[in-house]
Amino acid sequence: MRFVHTSDWHLGRSFHRVNLLDAQAAFLDHLVETAEQQQVDAVLVAGDIYDRAVPSLAAVEVFDSALHRLAGLGIPTVMISGNHDSARRLGVGAGLIERAGIHLRTDPADCGRPLLLSDEHGEVAVYGLPYLEPVLAREQLAAPAPSHPAVLQAAMERVRSDLATRPPATRSVVLAHAFVSGGYASDSERDITVGGVASVAADTFAGIDYVALGHLHGCQTITERIRYSGSPLAYSFSESDHRKSMWLIDLGGDGSLTADRVDCPLPRPLARIRGTLDGLLTAPELERHRGAWVEATLTDAVRPHDPMARLSRRFPHTLSLRFAPERPEEDPLISYAQRLRDRTDEQITEDFVAHVRGGSRPDEQERAVLRETLDEVRVEDAAKETAR
Repeated sequence: MRFVHTSDWHLGRSFHRVNLLDAQAAFLDHLVETAEQQQVDAVLVAGDIYDRAVPSLAAVEVFDSALHRLAGLGIPTVMISGNHDSARRLGVGAGLIERAGIHLRTDPADCGRPLLLSDEHGEVAVYGLPYLEPVLAREQLAAPAPSHPAVLQAAMERVRSDLATRPPATRSVVLAHAFVSGGYASDSERDITVGGVASVAADTFAGIDYVALGHLHGCQTITERIRYSGSPLAYSFSESDHRKSMWLIDLGGDGSLTADRVDCPLPRPLARIRGTLDGLLTAPELERHRGAWVEATLTDAVRPHDPMARLSRRFPHTLSLRFAPERPEEDPLISYAQRLRDRTDEQITEDFVAHVRGGSRPDEQERAVLRETLDEVRVEDAAKETAR
């Protein structure tokens, strides 16, 4: 049986104020085409369909169009809600939509209710575990504690209880939206830490033939049978080295598994460049980034004039500008008090100005202002002392 595994669409999300809805629609076109061309038996979507609990109308329309096209192909689609989704909103009409082959799993109570698919080798039970907010899901799942490991383990107990009633040769697939130990995060995922614990152990899913995970935005393999598809688009510059893709999973009749990556269409490459402004404007090796979305980190000791406008002339799609002045390292063994010893108030304040300005010391006019301010403070201190 063949599946395509995707997640973390985040419909409606922008990238540094760039609207991504057209790129997201292009990805969904690609998903539908892949499902049809690869003759998949089901599409698995592991959460974070939308980027926010109340999505924009435009995002809903893109989602609606994709559902109609998948339903038109007659390909079953199993979706779970993620931590960005409103489970109740996403699940509205789930019973009716299910008649069209779109199976939304947004209620923790449905963890043990699978979609049953069949091929010549028998049945495959597909279970959808929506994002389980520990405090809210604890009571419903009778979990021993309000923690991610506890509620996910309780959900998996329901899965195993149902599997135990199936024929012995029944294969199993689980969709889950969680941070599983061994995965690596990027800057664009929302923190789901509760009580200091955000991750769950991979052995929570022991015995399952394939686990389709969502939440982390990098495509990655936890074990052969536990995988993240990652997001189809980059949502932070920390993902500049990601290869955005989906998993194409073939599950054999004996439970054997093969996995191949299907690349996703990208609107633009991402580039992170670093150096002095003059260096970034002249380095020939950076010419390949002219068409990319760029995050530039300037290392000039003194902040240059109008850096964004100058960078944008060479890199028209510069979206983020950061400053990290390179300064000589100070000896950590020298204490702050030692560094101030035998220095006047004027010298200390001038050093502070130079520090916050990346090494640029105050000019004579600025020094005069600093001296005048220090004199005023001394006069005030003397008046207070006399009043005592």
